[in-house]
Amino acid sequence: MLRATLRSFLAHKGRMLLSCLAVLLSVAFVSGSLIFSGTVSRTFDELFKSTAADVTVTPKSEFDEESQFPSGRIETLPESTREKVARVEGVARSRIDVSAENLTVVDRKNEAIGSTTGAPTLAVNWYVSDRSPVKLTSGHAPRGAGEALLDADTADRRDLEIGDRLTVMAAPGSFTVRIVGIATFTTTNPGATLVFLETGTAQRELLGKPGVATGVSAEAEPGVSDDRLKRRIAAALDDPGAFELETAGEQAESQAADIGEFLDILTYVMVGFAGVAVLVGIFLIVNTFSMLIAQRTRELGLLRALGADRRQVRRSVLTEALLLGLVGSTLGLGAGIGLALGLIGLMSAFGMNLDAAQIAFTWPTPVAAYAVGLGVTFVAAYLPARRAARVSPMAALADVEVAGVGRPLRVRAVVGLVVAALGAAALAGCARSTDTGDAAGLLAVGIVCTLIATVVAGPLLVRPVIRVLGGAFPRFFGAVGRMSQRNALRNPRRTGATASALMVGLALVVGMSVAAASITKSFDEQIDKSLGADFVVQNDSFLPFPQEITEKVRSARGVGTLVRQRFVQMRLTLPGGDTAEKVAVAADRGLEKVTSSDYVAGGIEASLRPGRASVARKFAARHELEVGDRMRARFSNGARETLTVAGITAEDTGGGGGVGDIVIGMPTLNRAQPGGQDAALLVAAGPGKDTGELRRELERVLDPYPQVKVRDRADYKDLVREQIAVLLYLLFALVGLAIVIAVLGVVNTLALSVIERTREIGLLRAIGLARRQLRRMIRLESVVIAVFGAVLGLGLGLVWGLAAREVLALEGMKALGIPWWTVVAVVVGSAVVGLIAALLPALRASRMNVLAAIAHE
Repeated sequence: MLRATLRSFLAHKGRMLLSCLAVLLSVAFVSGSLIFSGTVSRTFDELFKSTAADVTVTPKSEFDEESQFPSGRIETLPESTREKVARVEGVARSRIDVSAENLTVVDRKNEAIGSTTGAPTLAVNWYVSDRSPVKLTSGHAPRGAGEALLDADTADRRDLEIGDRLTVMAAPGSFTVRIVGIATFTTTNPGATLVFLETGTAQRELLGKPGVATGVSAEAEPGVSDDRLKRRIAAALDDPGAFELETAGEQAESQAADIGEFLDILTYVMVGFAGVAVLVGIFLIVNTFSMLIAQRTRELGLLRALGADRRQVRRSVLTEALLLGLVGSTLGLGAGIGLALGLIGLMSAFGMNLDAAQIAFTWPTPVAAYAVGLGVTFVAAYLPARRAARVSPMAALADVEVAGVGRPLRVRAVVGLVVAALGAAALAGCARSTDTGDAAGLLAVGIVCTLIATVVAGPLLVRPVIRVLGGAFPRFFGAVGRMSQRNALRNPRRTGATASALMVGLALVVGMSVAAASITKSFDEQIDKSLGADFVVQNDSFLPFPQEITEKVRSARGVGTLVRQRFVQMRLTLPGGDTAEKVAVAADRGLEKVTSSDYVAGGIEASLRPGRASVARKFAARHELEVGDRMRARFSNGARETLTVAGITAEDTGGGGGVGDIVIGMPTLNRAQPGGQDAALLVAAGPGKDTGELRRELERVLDPYPQVKVRDRADYKDLVREQIAVLLYLLFALVGLAIVIAVLGVVNTLALSVIERTREIGLLRAIGLARRQLRRMIRLESVVIAVFGAVLGLGLGLVWGLAAREVLALEGMKALGIPWWTVVAVVVGSAVVGLIAALLPALRASRMNVLAAIAHE
């Protein structure tokens, strides 16, 4: 049996190739993501361990995680802290650290020199240490005001050299420096742009005053452990609770955790690709083995007649599947290494220099690769193997097809209806739920159940749907059209499985497109309803900007009303004892002139007074808040404020993800946490002023500040659409992979179908069917199968999209958008996919020798 299995596998190696590609793609994305993330983790672990000081002292922050909406404040500690640290027994050397991030540096062309990959631009004080990540390679160190070093990678990328001038836009204001030296990374360059200043200059220009620092670093004397030194330093500080002390290991761990967030996102994306490849590949492999078993009916019957029992036949088919998985996994592992090297090269092109020689290939990678590859093929081949084992010797010898159409389809109908009912119940529960988390969970269950139900019951839909889709074929294509329609109807299971592979990808496209269109339409309506300002000045990434920009806007001719907005993170203790961490919005008085919000209680003017706040209706309902209730707020610097609820908005939330559930006045923020930076400016033209002239004036005064843009209402909508489009591009890439594998599935099905119908094709050719007509028949068969998959995908995707919109409605995004152009593109695209998939099988069929085909058994 083993020899027979090996011969069968080698005899059908051409047919197995396309299935092997599905396994290869799945394994490649899994192994590639593991290798790449492991390489990045190892590289940065070594970087952090080699550059971190033995003990660092930084200001204590109330919140462990940095908000995605930073306030722009720079927490500082007194420079005198270094003197206390230096006097501690066991400290060999100590220094103050001065750094600022999220700033903008522009060159002589007034272009920002920072990385385009999202890596930060940092300005830090220059110091010489054997643990420094950079070394001076040309020029000299900065000696005072107006001098700076620049990292070599940025200098090369922006064509900058010693003597060039840069403008640094920091929180206290802009200042100009001349490049006097170039510093080269001695370790991995994480892609950041680094500007080094003399320490005194850094304190004045970055922090706004001398005598303060952002941290203190200490190096231990030989024989003194980091933990012991940390305890000694803590004991020497007057108020240890006001500081955060970390050893080198703790610093490396926390910094690695930040990198881990980036790696997690990348890993999830690649695992998503692998998941799509696995899911669609299963359909391909099931179809391949089902058809191969049907074509080998006589072979299996002979094996049974010669004494092979059911278990041996089943084991033979599963062995073939495992051989397929083994080959696919091995090739996929190699492709994964290549994918990881490609990603490393891509990161290097964007400025993150990773060493390919230090690629992390550890034992979990091959284990995961072979587990995925072998698991996919085993699961996909199990049902065909059981079906093969049920073949009786006599039935096989009589060329009876393995799978009938009776009882199995009835079982499919029952199972499909039960699972569909569960999915429908979950989606109905999602629509009725009032909690976002519960609704999202029910949506996930509903998607899984309805997908399974459609796959299981797909063959039942083949005959009624394809009769409609191919109904016009006889009229336009005559007998060829009629035969193509009947060929698609001949084996509902095969047609259903082939179409399901395409259905999965298209359902994802339609579902996510409906959700994205609904989000976009909701934001458009919200902007039209609430934004009363003529213009908004802000950063594309919602990062804060210096007060200098605000003053420039304030001084522009034609400005009537200017309202600043800032983000602030706070921890609220509510009247009932509950706590909630929120990113609140702080705004100036006059907000009602540039925005429009409905209030069910109180009002905006009262909410912006010192010690007052407004809350969103949903937040108020969850915590049973009413106007006059008091909340205790704690800010990141430890300051405390008591906020009295002075207004409850009619909107369920002030912004996406609960941002803006709390709105406070700027005086309240400045009293509790001064020194922040503005995140947006809402500008309205003065009485009788032309908005066109005001825009030109704003763009003129803001021309030296490339980090901010002037946007009107239409521009603001475009910004939201662009950010949503980024997510859609990722989805379309995922779906593109699914469609590629689905095309392989259609090719495989048609190729095997051509082999299965060799004699039939020969007879058709003998009675006068031309080669061109034969190719057309196979193309039409492919198109109707692909469009059938598109119809299923459209229906499923629309249901998912409508359910997703109900979840979005709980977050205040209640509009429904149907992307009709996407729907049309799906149908047209599926027909094109069908045509492409049929090219090779149709060509092969038309080249058959007529007499050899008639004699084929």
